Amino acid sequence: MSSSFFENMELVFATNNKHKLEEIQNSLGSKVKLLSLKDISFFEEIPEDFETLKENAQQKARYIFDRYKINCFADDTGLEIESLNGAPGVYSARYAGLSCSFEDNIRKVLKELDGVKNRVAQFKTVIALILDGKEYFFEGSVDGEILTTNKGVGGFGYDPIFKPNGFDKSFAEMGLDEKNKISHRGLASKKLVDFLLNR
Repeated sequence: MSSSFFENMELVFATNNKHKLEEIQNSLGSKVKLLSLKDISFFEEIPEDFETLKENAQQKARYIFDRYKINCFADDTGLEIESLNGAPGVYSARYAGLSCSFEDNIRKVLKELDGVKNRVAQFKTVIALILDGKEYFFEGSVDGEILTTNKGVGGFGYDPIFKPNGFDKSFAEMGLDEKNKISHRGLASKKLVDFLLNR
């Protein structure tokens, strides 16, 4: 794939999460134009029926590709906490219930970890890309720990309580560029970009 083709590429990111779109568009720069589900007038819920991040990401990408036959990708992200046996994992977005907010999820995690010394955790993202009908997968992960209270107002999801190893601040205290250099989604999207550039 030539760089000129890459720079004119449009890819559908199978999400309407504006925070995810912003993070990955930041990683892609101006090389690729990302379209959201809203941009292609898709307003349904995409099913996530599996027990692994890879299978859920693949299911979401296939769901859009099968209907629109357009190049697209989807991600699934999970926070895995060692002392909670890997929870919330694939249920990270709805850990406190189907209609829960980010704040609800954080409160549940902090309550379950109240008094727990082992706060080791890992954020993991898997991206499933369907390009010209073929499937590719990219993974990124970052190790860290769960804080005892919220810190910072940036980011989204569990960012205010996740402190990556080697840093003295949470993801929510980092700027987008700084976070993308080390975050699970930033690392996975970098692999996606490198793959597209070197095809």
